[in-house]
Amino acid sequence: MAENTFLIAGLGNPGTRYENTRHNVGFMVLDAIARNAGVRPELTKWDADYCKAAIWGAKVFFVKPQTFMNISGQSVARFVNFFNIDIGNILVVHDDIDMHPGRVKLVGGGGPGGHNGIRSLIQCIGSREFFRLKYGVGRPGQAGVHPDIPVDRYVLASLEGEEAGLLDTRMNSIVEGVRTFVESGSQPAMNLLNSIK
Repeated sequence: MAENTFLIAGLGNPGTRYENTRHNVGFMVLDAIARNAGVRPELTKWDADYCKAAIWGAKVFFVKPQTFMNISGQSVARFVNFFNIDIGNILVVHDDIDMHPGRVKLVGGGGPGGHNGIRSLIQCIGSREFFRLKYGVGRPGQAGVHPDIPVDRYVLASLEGEEAGLLDTRMNSIVEGVRTFVESGSQPAMNLLNSIK
């Protein structure tokens, strides 16, 4: 295994139509982390935009699958297999409708929780044991979100106003948590990230 190699993947849908939607939070966070590292995912390989950097004492791949969300795993699995990345060094950033807007949570392993992108990753990588950095976007009918909005329409609507501001205020702490994950391991990163309510 490439012990000092990490893969950070942000999940979303490609194209300008989906750019700032709730379902593309993974892309937004991945871009911010890469910017902080002084790189941009401008290269293309295996149906993904990606870049790599020698930072935080490791080699880190930043990957944004350009397939649609439901088959994200096909692209990520190519990177994992080709570069022989340890399952414990994979961090996937994605939206979570079962957490209130702005909540951040780092978890290891588990099922897809109804998220089709995570389901695809589990199927294609052949393991559930990778880490997930979840960002809460809320669910219709909860936390002040209007109950009559269908879930698919809700997650594909723009993240704007107060919600966009909330993500902005959390971004520095999220970036710091990801750096901690690479430098010091999952537990210190969880201590930092999971305190963001």
